[in-house]
Amino acid sequence: MIDAASSRSDSRPAASFDLFGFLARYGTLIALLLLIVFNLFFTRNFATLQTLNVNLTQVCTIVIVATGMTLVIATGGIDLSVGSIMAIAGALAPLIFLSPVFGGNVALAVAVGMAAAILAATLCGLFNGWLVAQFRIQPIVATLILFIAGRGIAQAMTNSNLQVFRVPEFQWIGLGRPLGIPVQVIIMVALVIIAAWMLRRTRFGRSILATGGNERAAELAGIAVKRTKLAVYAISGFCAGIAGLVVIAINSASDANLVGLGMELDAIAAVAVGGTLLVGGRATILGTLLGALTIQLVRYTLLANGVPDAAALIVKAAIIAFAVWLQQQRRA
Repeated sequence: MIDAASSRSDSRPAASFDLFGFLARYGTLIALLLLIVFNLFFTRNFATLQTLNVNLTQVCTIVIVATGMTLVIATGGIDLSVGSIMAIAGALAPLIFLSPVFGGNVALAVAVGMAAAILAATLCGLFNGWLVAQFRIQPIVATLILFIAGRGIAQAMTNSNLQVFRVPEFQWIGLGRPLGIPVQVIIMVALVIIAAWMLRRTRFGRSILATGGNERAAELAGIAVKRTKLAVYAISGFCAGIAGLVVIAINSASDANLVGLGMELDAIAAVAVGGTLLVGGRATILGTLLGALTIQLVRYTLLANGVPDAAALIVKAAIIAFAVWLQQQRRA
């Protein structure tokens, strides 16, 4: 005789395989691994240190900016101003360390220039957060202000002139190779580790996800939603400032017209492809890193195999569209 408990157990439907959940969780990693395998077999000179260095150099600034962007998006926001903030930081630093005010003390000039540039970028991010948190302006509108005005500020600071420099004490941030590892890679990895730990292991990280998941419920639970938003936009500005310094150090020049141009789109793309929900409430810093690496490797693969850059951009857009569609399917 079969008992009632056994009968109830047998009547339960078997758990179905969640394809969308699996793809959302592991799809980016699988795509990255497939790209690596493809290039190992079909792309000449792929498995070389030079190729690795080129790809890492190009992806580092995107990951640095996208790390801050991930935190902003996790709260349900967006930051369109990161490219312009990069331009501001990239314009301000050379103005200071090339100035004769420091009497030839290059180390002091560089230290002040870098600190001032990163502080200015952080304050720009804080301004965005202030508009969003205090006045409840939609993030896309609030950050559009500095998206437009920020580049104008950078151009006004330099009269739209190219600032060329040769200051090794500063350029190490983009050209240094301690133990053969590019400095910007070390910076990127450090920021990713810190942000991932903060998001997963700290009260502030839980506040970020709670704010993005349900802002009203977060407020009722005693979470300081306004301060959380101020903090994530300030962090986004801080990351953009560092990325701006890395870019001009690599180029040994600062061009306010070009530094950070289009970076906001690359950062958002990395976040979306990496699996962070664009509506907030859920985020993965490691996923953002994998998303940026995947997008970079897709473009490299296409260009290395003779596909025009215009086509590579179309493929990149298709990948982003697929990532957003996958998020919608998973939520449904």
